[in-house]
Amino acid sequence: MPNSTKIVIVVPCFNEQNRLPVNDYYTFLENNPKAKVCFVNDASTDATKEVLQSLQNSLPKKIILLDNERNLGKAEAVRKGVLYCAKEKLAPHIAYLDADLATSLEECYEISTNLNSQKSFVFASRILKIGSVVERRFSRFLFGRIIATFISNILNIKVYDTQCGCKIFTTEIANLLFGKPFISKWLFDVELFSRILCHYGESEGLRMMEEIPVKQWIDQGESKVKISYFFRLWYDLFLIRKTHRKHMNPSVV
Repeated sequence: MPNSTKIVIVVPCFNEQNRLPVNDYYTFLENNPKAKVCFVNDASTDATKEVLQSLQNSLPKKIILLDNERNLGKAEAVRKGVLYCAKEKLAPHIAYLDADLATSLEECYEISTNLNSQKSFVFASRILKIGSVVERRFSRFLFGRIIATFISNILNIKVYDTQCGCKIFTTEIANLLFGKPFISKWLFDVELFSRILCHYGESEGLRMMEEIPVKQWIDQGESKVKISYFFRLWYDLFLIRKTHRKHMNPSVV
């Protein structure tokens, strides 16, 4: 890998002009010389692109900026960023985070240290335990638990939280995870788990994954998922279940 970069963090952005914590990004990159950030501006209609360009100008060697000509949605924005970072071999580890940093850059970096020869895919989980701080509205918590239960049943695995926006993996499996377009614009995280399990089998797939409880996760405001997606969500889950069962080796289900 070129230089000493250990991790590049992909951050999808759509109309984040007033939500992007610019100082947090700047401070993190100044204090962590082995990290880079790849922003993917998903055809924002506000001044997000200008904000990102200004940040990039301040740290040109630490920030990559990709720009979509049309809005592709979060799943495709993340996918574009990950595939770019993998193709350019920017770092041995790739992560993605939500732009508002509900999970902090520092915690993402710390969680990445759990990647090793045995673990190729680690992910943050909003498990509330002694000493941790997880702040989110009860309605979102309740809805998240319902979805998590369905997802666990679909994949036949015990996972508490598939939707926390912090996933980290080795560059070696980036193409497996992101090579194909996703079924769902917002539940694409679930498809990552499915692709690992289908490719490696249940036993090996579970061995290479690890769920890491966050120390802090702060709900930063209104979700960008439209209420109307509530109805589409169940159809997406149906399609993911159908695809997962189609490709999952029957001998390991």
